[in-house]
Amino acid sequence: MVQAPEGRVTEPDFSAASADGFTADDLLACYASGVFPMGEARDDPRVFIIQPDQRGIIPLDRFHIPARLRRTVRAEPFDIRVDTAFDAVVAGCAQAAQGREDTWINDPIRRLYAQLHARGFAHSIECWRDERLVGGLYGVTLGGAFFGESMFSRERDASKVALVHLVARLRLCGWTLLDAQFMTDHLAGFGAVETPQSIYLRLLKAAMRLTPDKARLRASLSGDQAVTAAIQPLQPTTQAS
Repeated sequence: MVQAPEGRVTEPDFSAASADGFTADDLLACYASGVFPMGEARDDPRVFIIQPDQRGIIPLDRFHIPARLRRTVRAEPFDIRVDTAFDAVVAGCAQAAQGREDTWINDPIRRLYAQLHARGFAHSIECWRDERLVGGLYGVTLGGAFFGESMFSRERDASKVALVHLVARLRLCGWTLLDAQFMTDHLAGFGAVETPQSIYLRLLKAAMRLTPDKARLRASLSGDQAVTAAIQPLQPTTQAS
């Protein structure tokens, strides 16, 4: 969900022929094998395949919501919507912001994720106020794994509220793995941990066997319901045969 620090990187350049040289199916295969794409900069059309030695994940059975944020989510300052403005969320994540003058989300990245969204593999959690998109996040899902890509805020706490609503829905619908890509102090406040890639791959393999109830991802939740669902004890997950 963040820009990449130094990591182990392979470097295929499909910028000149992204539609033919690297497709949405190739992108899904990357996620299934435990790697993910990132651009170098907004105006640099190259895309790199990243495989960190250490992987940031947010364990869904140990998600933490700080007390002030719990009060904010319960107060419902935003209208939470799912998948109503996917392209706008990606655009918001790609915009320059204080402390983030550039972005790894370039045009090939945006085109590929738009294709995944059209096919039902990519989703956005959106925060709206007065019919304005003020924050949100997006990511990719395969089996019971959700791969968080990026988030943004135009109002205080908007991306954090979106994260709580995402976790609530993942837990309610049967996802077991929330991949945050890289560990940061910000994500640590929500319970994120760093795990070796070898362990991450085992978690991914188990999650890929599952079939979450994706139809419920768009279910309406009150702020109180979202907080409760995000932190209540998880029920045992039944794996698909």
